[in-house]
Amino acid sequence: MSVLEQQLMKRSGNKCELSGSQEDLLVYQVPPTSEASLENSILISKTCLEQIEDPEKVDPNHWRCLNDSMWSEHLPVQIVAWRMLNRLRGEGWPQDLLEMMYLDEEALTWAKDGVETEDEAEKIVHKDSNGNILANGDSVVLIKDLDVKGANFTAKRGAPVHRISLVHDNAEQIEGRVDGQHIVILTQYVKKTK
Repeated sequence: MSVLEQQLMKRSGNKCELSGSQEDLLVYQVPPTSEASLENSILISKTCLEQIEDPEKVDPNHWRCLNDSMWSEHLPVQIVAWRMLNRLRGEGWPQDLLEMMYLDEEALTWAKDGVETEDEAEKIVHKDSNGNILANGDSVVLIKDLDVKGANFTAKRGAPVHRISLVHDNAEQIEGRVDGQHIVILTQYVKKTK
C-alpha cells in the first residue's frame, strides 16, 4: 500500500469519499492534475470509478450519495461531486444540489477543466409551445386539456405546473405535478410563465 493510499484511507475512514462504500477502494487522481497527491486525489469505490469513466454505465440513483459528499471539507471530493452533479443535471434533483454548492473561482476552474462539453448541436433543448427555452424549476401553464393515461383524470387547460423537471433524453417531454399527480407532459402543450 502506497503512502498516498494510507493517507487517503486515514482521511476517509477507509471508505469511498463519494458513496461511503467500503468495498473495492482505489486511489483516483482528479484530472487534469499531473501527479498524484493528497490535495488532488480521492479514495473511490470501483463502482463510482467505472461510472465516472464510462458515461454509458451511469446509474443516476447511485449518485444520490452526492447529497452528502458534496459538503466534504476536501476540495478534490467537492470537484468530483460537482462534475457528476453537472453531468446528471438533466435528472432534475442534481440541479438543486448544484445551486446550493459553492466553489471559489479557482476550484470552479479546476472542476470545469474535467467536464466534457457537449456540442451545441447535440445538446437537448426543451422549448414550450411558443419556442421559449425551458429549464428545470421553471413554471408552466397547460394550454390544452390533457387526458392523463393511467391516472383517470384530465389535466385542465390553464392548470399551473410549478418546478418542472426536464426529461434529459427527450426534448419534447417534461415532468411535473398537476392536481397532486406526477405526470409527463409534452412541451407542445405548455406555455412558460414569467
